[in-house]
Amino acid sequence: MTIKAQDVKELREKTGLGMMECKKALEQANGNLEEAIKNLRKSSALKAEKKASRTAVEGMITSKTSHKEITFVEVNCETDFVAKDENFINFCEETLKVAVDTSSKENLLDEVSETMEKQRMSLVQKIGENIIVRKVKKITGEVLESYIHSNKKIAAGVSLEQGSSEIAKEVAMHIAATNPKVLSPEDLDESYINSEREIFKSQVEKEDKPEEIKEKMIQGKLNKQLADVSLLKQPFVKDPSKSVETFLSESNAKISSFIRIEVGEGIEVEKKDFADEVQSQLEG
Repeated sequence: MTIKAQDVKELREKTGLGMMECKKALEQANGNLEEAIKNLRKSSALKAEKKASRTAVEGMITSKTSHKEITFVEVNCETDFVAKDENFINFCEETLKVAVDTSSKENLLDEVSETMEKQRMSLVQKIGENIIVRKVKKITGEVLESYIHSNKKIAAGVSLEQGSSEIAKEVAMHIAATNPKVLSPEDLDESYINSEREIFKSQVEKEDKPEEIKEKMIQGKLNKQLADVSLLKQPFVKDPSKSVETFLSESNAKISSFIRIEVGEGIEVEKKDFADEVQSQLEG
């Protein structure tokens, strides 16, 4: 049967797919627009399955403050090019809206991901890359501020027990820049402390010094490392002559919690040579 150009145009507008793919879908559906969309969704699932094994390390972070709560969402894609695509950005914003309206605390990521799954699958088919809703985080409090870097790849949120939003903003920017692991050294896991101690022990064991001196060297290195990864003990970025703890004290402020998110952080990227990469693309 003859497929009308207007039908192809309408299907393209609804799906964002190429002209030939839309025409073929209409031919298979005997010109039925809704049936064509249904069939394309089925094929989308197959394509999404193939792309699900690809590593998504690019993307963007969005956030919104509402009702004494800040919500952060990280959505990943495969390339920086797609991260700047309007369709991808719109998906991120829609995901954020769902996250803000989702009250679950234990299964927040799962619930948001499930709600957005159909849109995600459709986007995977449309842009040809794996898309993952990777993180959904919330922070609550009386005094809240967030900071997202201009590249949308690093974000931080701060909750103060007391203090101003201006102070919270400055601390959020500091957190984004320095990536502390915990609020204070006392919050660090014993396993992390022991691991660091072993590293420093191996560094000084060959030194030709008495054991008690070596132990002091190890402890000194360890104390410095623990301070480096603890927010309150870090030198304040805007004034390194004082610690964050001192800055907060002078500002009559007290921090209760913080969040920091970085796009792709912790994801191991599989290294491929050029021939392998071309072959994987040929295989879809």
